[in-house]
Amino acid sequence: MLEVSGHNETILVSELKEGNEKAFRKLFDLYYQDIYGYSISLLKSKEAAEENVQDVFMKVWQYRENLNIEQSFKAYIFTIARNQAFNVLNKAANDILLKEAVFYESQKSHEYGDYLIREADCKKLRKQAIRQLPPKRKQIFKMSRKKGMTYEEISEELGISINTVRNQMSKALESMRGFFQLHDEII
Repeated sequence: MLEVSGHNETILVSELKEGNEKAFRKLFDLYYQDIYGYSISLLKSKEAAEENVQDVFMKVWQYRENLNIEQSFKAYIFTIARNQAFNVLNKAANDILLKEAVFYESQKSHEYGDYLIREADCKKLRKQAIRQLPPKRKQIFKMSRKKGMTYEEISEELGISINTVRNQMSKALESMRGFFQLHDEII
């Protein structure tokens, strides 16, 4: 890993705050391995850790104007990485057994009908979000999420680089997040 002094980090964060892509790239290069290692220690999956790193830096870029140059950038991105990893783990906890338990419990309550309607709405919204993706991106997303293929397997099957797969997945997830934010009244 490259070393960065507090002064240099402050300058890079200040430049990033102004939208400087080179400063963003330097910070990405400086902290990628650390965030990846931390993410893999929490998520125990290379693919999930890679996605977590991409999401961390996507968030940094999206909210760059709000960065506090007096705050430790490293601490800031580690906090984002931890929070996002915990969100992923929470979602993973919703496995089939848990879904069945919720299903049977919900039958006992008055909200059972509402639950089914909301669940159907969410599924419909997810399908719409996937449908609006460009064809190749949609194919890559489905191979990853529905077939459970790794980025390397997708790369080999489609004859494209792993970086292209990563970039397309990142763009697909970003696009879907934006779609869900526009339709958050349903969720």
